[in-house]
Amino acid sequence: MLKPLIIEVGVEELPAIPFLKELPNIEKKWSKVLEENSLLCEFDFYYTPRRLVLWHREFPVKQPNSTEELFGAPLSIAYKEGEPTNAALSFAKKCGVDLSEIKTAQKGSKEVLYYKKEIEGRYSKELIGDMLHTFLKSLNFGKSMRWGDLEEGFIRPVRWIACMLGDEKVSFELYKVKSSNLSYPHRSVSYEPFKFDFAGDYFCKLDKNGVVLYQDERRKRIIQQFKDIEKKNGVTIEIDEDLLDEIVAITEYPTALLGSFDEEFLELPSEVIITSMKEHQRYFPVFKDSKLSNNFIVVSNALSDDFSLIIQGNEKVLRARLSDAMFFYKNDLKNGLKCEGLKDILYMQGLGSVYDKELREKEIALYLSELFADKESINKELIERAVMLSKADLLSEMVYEFTELQGIMGYYYAKAQGEDDRVCLAIKEQYLPNSETSPLPSTIFSSIVALSNKLDTIFALFDIGKIPTGNKDPFGLRRAVNGIVKIVLDKELDFDIKKVIEDLSKKYKNIDKTRLEEFFIERLYQFFAVNPSVLKAVLQSGERDICTISKKVGALDNIVKSSDFKEVFTTFKRVSNIVKDVDISKDLRIDEALFEKDEERELFREYKELKDKKFDDYEVRLQELFSLKPKIDNFFDNVMVNVEDEKIKTNRKNLISSIYKTFKEIADIKEITV
Repeated sequence: MLKPLIIEVGVEELPAIPFLKELPNIEKKWSKVLEENSLLCEFDFYYTPRRLVLWHREFPVKQPNSTEELFGAPLSIAYKEGEPTNAALSFAKKCGVDLSEIKTAQKGSKEVLYYKKEIEGRYSKELIGDMLHTFLKSLNFGKSMRWGDLEEGFIRPVRWIACMLGDEKVSFELYKVKSSNLSYPHRSVSYEPFKFDFAGDYFCKLDKNGVVLYQDERRKRIIQQFKDIEKKNGVTIEIDEDLLDEIVAITEYPTALLGSFDEEFLELPSEVIITSMKEHQRYFPVFKDSKLSNNFIVVSNALSDDFSLIIQGNEKVLRARLSDAMFFYKNDLKNGLKCEGLKDILYMQGLGSVYDKELREKEIALYLSELFADKESINKELIERAVMLSKADLLSEMVYEFTELQGIMGYYYAKAQGEDDRVCLAIKEQYLPNSETSPLPSTIFSSIVALSNKLDTIFALFDIGKIPTGNKDPFGLRRAVNGIVKIVLDKELDFDIKKVIEDLSKKYKNIDKTRLEEFFIERLYQFFAVNPSVLKAVLQSGERDICTISKKVGALDNIVKSSDFKEVFTTFKRVSNIVKDVDISKDLRIDEALFEKDEERELFREYKELKDKKFDDYEVRLQELFSLKPKIDNFFDNVMVNVEDEKIKTNRKNLISSIYKTFKEIADIKEITV
């Protein structure tokens, strides 16, 4: 029998960020609890800042009956001279029956005591309280809090629990709160609870009490209100999806409102205004004619016929924020960008000051300027200037207040003091990419500054033993390597991992170059979304240039994924097996005069033509090499390699080894697994 089930856990307002981090796991964790109790069925999960709701349209009233098979001691141990031993008596007691009801069964080669136990399913209303407790304890929000005299905690104090199975109230107690059929309306409506008599009644009464329960509906409501405001006022609202998620999580009845601030604040860099609005006030910025306007959007959680006081209050708060920002900005412009003060800021114990870090980055930038000289001629004085000013905005009042604006404020201050445009842009883009979806530095000049920052961070931390282990990477070194790979591929820069490590490690005293190279290689396995054996095959060829690795991996992956590759690969796997004992680093001389069969002459002729042929694309080259399959198959079918004549045997092995060696210029085919 199935009945609707509604469970509502009422809490004090949930903090949005930790809740949203756990949100993807919540439904999985309830499903796990259901499965463990043999009550798995479909359900929906809804949330507002004050309630977590589990809704089952059809929930089993009772667990299904089940059976349990119990096996005991072998008969030779259970009985001695026809009399039951303690082993037999204990087994019967464990099964909860008289010994006469115990049967025997064959288990392996022995006959053992056996009992099949029928287990009556329990009524679900007896289990729901414990199930909910297990579920709530499994939720991981980071920090939890305790209230009253409770020993266990939750993300916020639990104030009420409502639970109805059909029209029947399910009774239990959690966190010293007794379950009931009472829920609470929106705070703007009332502080008194309302009663609902059956599960479906809950939704009707909640809606009438000012709560939009469905998070998707709240999101749609906000977006529609945005569209209405845009149409009415001729503006565009910038929707930050993460911020929108937060607003959905902290409102029960959202209403989007248009506010404004004094135009004089538009003198501030737009990033300052937007950051102040988003990070501190949870406002959405508004644009008009593609420029930031002196408006903002606040989403209220109040129910009101007159929102004017709410708008005024938010305008007052933002005015104070922007006044502070304007004060910081003007002070910073007076002081200008100077790097000397960075000598007094410790970068990390054992690595000196931030100024020392800039000096190391400068040396790396000069090295990279030479390395990438074929791509672009870099003015070395300007690259030094860019690096030495790159962290100077850490001394500014604005970055002290808004740490997320480091680099961005440096750009504006550098512009104000007349620095070269390339220097200004490089300061702004030095931390890019800073997320999975982040843009990359826009020029090679900026890329050199960004790469220098990331490379020194990696090398310096490896130098003092701060190497990531397991899932721990507190300094984001894996992310830094990913950023390097992205920049190098985007700008098609020459970046041989082994050579760069060899050259740059001279400036660092204690680096394990082998471990550092392995660290870079590990990140490539995470970066390239291909069969890992494809990347391994390319790396085994000895290739360490990132762009070349990418091209080879792309070409080989396309071929490996083709429908006929398995058939082709069988032949070349045999090639690699035959030459496994041959040192292909040596000169593999092939003497045509030693050929005895047409099949080896034809294979050599076709291979020689292909080997000397120029190619512009690795995939074309690989396809040409794989096209040798018919000739290689004929060779294997008609030519004996391991003959008694050592000269002929060596000559034939050298022929096959030469083909393998040519393959290995791109990838080591023996490493591929399909």
